[in-house]
Amino acid sequence: MKCDLHVHTSYSYDSASSPKEMVEAAIKKGIDCLAITDHSEIKGASEAIGYAKGKSILIIPGIEIKSKEGDILGLNIKKVIPNGLSAKETIKKIKEAGGMAIIPHPFGWSCSFKGNLKNLIKDIDGVAETSSHLPPHAASRRLAIEVLNASIFGSGNKIALDFAQNFNLPFTAGSDAHEPNMVGKVYLEVPGDNLSIEEILNQIKNRNAKTEGSKVNFFDKIIAHLGRNIAKIKNYAR
Repeated sequence: MKCDLHVHTSYSYDSASSPKEMVEAAIKKGIDCLAITDHSEIKGASEAIGYAKGKSILIIPGIEIKSKEGDILGLNIKKVIPNGLSAKETIKKIKEAGGMAIIPHPFGWSCSFKGNLKNLIKDIDGVAETSSHLPPHAASRRLAIEVLNASIFGSGNKIALDFAQNFNLPFTAGSDAHEPNMVGKVYLEVPGDNLSIEEILNQIKNRNAKTEGSKVNFFDKIIAHLGRNIAKIKNYAR
């Protein structure tokens, strides 16, 4: 299954695209699974789930939370988790809600995670040093890293991939789309057909997946980010 695990809708302050538009874009591009991860909001995910009923796509409800140290995604989340908590407390809240925590664009330019990821992993998963020498089952599976984000500039994706590999961490991929054109530019390919949300997340936790997608050119990224800024202005003006 092709899973785009980081998508925003008009329920985010920096998007003007409806859940329906994002779901339709994903279907047209052959994406099998879409995670709606609006900033501080779950209404977009709920609306997308309703619209996708009977259609050939699975919607994972999610949320993007701004912790004190940086953004954290929660997948399979059906409640709002407040901003402003520590990263450790935010991840704890995600786990208590039955979700999976992911650090998105951890080394992205202007959107990087400001906390100490190594210490966070030690606190959350009990892994103090690099663990690439360990067998797959040896590392804890409570925190994942987004290693492929279609919207960031620079070498952040490569650094994130190296980091995830060094610490034997689960990994994800997502377009970070805020408008239909960017949906599905990158995705995580998970083996199996018609998987449930729980089955997909288990495959991710076991690192049984691979990143796929086309390289997004600089111009398309600029256009996408301009669209975000226009949406911000419009939303703030309301």
